[in-house]
Amino acid sequence: MLNDYLRRILTARVYDVADETPLELAPNLSARYQNRILLKREDLQPVFSFKLRGAYNKMVQLSADELRLGVIAASAGNHAQGVALAAATLGCRALIVMPVTTPRIKVKAVEGRGAEVLLHGESYDEAYAHAVHLAEVEGLTFIHPYDDPDVIAGQGTIGMEIQRQHPAPIHAVFVAVGGGGLISGIAAYLKALRPEVRIVGVEPQDANAMALSLQRGERVRLESVGLFADGVAVKQVGAEPFRLCRELVDEVILVNTDEVCAAIKDVFEDTRSILEPSGALPVAGMKRYLEREGLRDHTMVAVACGANMNFDRLRFVAERAELGEQREALFAATIPEQPGSFRRFCAVIGARQVTEFNYRYAGPGDARVFVGVEVRNRDEYATLLQRLRAEFPQVLDLSDNEMAKLHVRHMVGGRPPLVGGQQSLADERLYRFEFPERPGALMRFLERMSSGWNISLFHYRNHGSDAGRVLVGMQVPGQDDASFAQFLAGLGYTFWDETENPAYALFLR
Repeated sequence: MLNDYLRRILTARVYDVADETPLELAPNLSARYQNRILLKREDLQPVFSFKLRGAYNKMVQLSADELRLGVIAASAGNHAQGVALAAATLGCRALIVMPVTTPRIKVKAVEGRGAEVLLHGESYDEAYAHAVHLAEVEGLTFIHPYDDPDVIAGQGTIGMEIQRQHPAPIHAVFVAVGGGGLISGIAAYLKALRPEVRIVGVEPQDANAMALSLQRGERVRLESVGLFADGVAVKQVGAEPFRLCRELVDEVILVNTDEVCAAIKDVFEDTRSILEPSGALPVAGMKRYLEREGLRDHTMVAVACGANMNFDRLRFVAERAELGEQREALFAATIPEQPGSFRRFCAVIGARQVTEFNYRYAGPGDARVFVGVEVRNRDEYATLLQRLRAEFPQVLDLSDNEMAKLHVRHMVGGRPPLVGGQQSLADERLYRFEFPERPGALMRFLERMSSGWNISLFHYRNHGSDAGRVLVGMQVPGQDDASFAQFLAGLGYTFWDETENPAYALFLR
């Protein structure tokens, strides 16, 4: 098997359109982790992603008749641009089916390379199914983004370049995993020549199809996937990549959104380039690996596989990067409402940089504080928390509280007034939702609500991704429990019950 892929990779025709990208030292990351950290800069390709390698290698091998009829693909991003560029180079028709939710900037990028775009379906799966149907009806050749030996071989040329550019020892190569085509190709080449090199896949915690599949020994299909790292938001890995990864991949590491944001910032500080979330996954996984293993003086390679970042997502990335690097701590505290308390609280924080501070009078006896503080590392964070709790026992650590990070930090002080000494909002329930970013999502929510329920709180944030984060307070009488559960199940939106979240009790209820 490896000899077959070695031959395919060595004879792959990718350099008509792709560049041999540099393998660059990341000096700041290397110094911080005391290892030699190299970035394989696939973000510097003409389409700012590795995807054109596999797409072109597949398409250049099509017959004259197949090229005359044209090709079709389903994609909402980088694969679409790779197919479009390959088609323009080969002079054939390319039809790209994209979900209707695809941002206009991505549609224009594909059209700008001469491809036809057909918007169909609200998800990749629906676009994929329609593309496969059209391929049969119109006689077009379907170009799969990852589950094809020629596509895998095209991506494998990255492994060939790594070997040529750094023949000295490499401890591990870290690769983002979506459908599995990229890591399969790199692993097939490197394991054939240098089996001692560890091949480590990196997935988001909320899109871990490969990790689960390897763990269970069969391909797993996820019911839903997180969309922040949309380039790897795949519900099921490819059959051929799974077969290869079972034999060749040493492990798969899972990382969270904050760690990905921190990795984007790390690469920016070393290169002044901004990776997309899926492109920064390998760096986030590498950092977690080094912290776990405690290694020193080894060489690590992270494949920076894409840089097609939506500009309006940068605000969210910047906000979460410090948390992901564990350089910001979020705390909430209840302190006595008396002279000197506020000063004592600030004295414990000391000379540290405060990133956010909210103080709210909560009645004759207490006040609420919400504070963000810069820290150098996890040890300083733990020490600060211990000192705060020694002085003020009612201190909450909110650094890992998703609702606090997404919503409450922007809403402190939104407490309803008391009426006659009683809460003015009886039967209020608090829920966090992910709304699909498409017209009508809010109206669908409102129309399905009972007219007898009142919205008492609503907070929405757009992060430039495929889902909007929404916090909703609703007054629902206890006798409506069954109909409320039916309403939630029928929506089809991901949701979390936050009614018992301590941050809600402190600042909003």
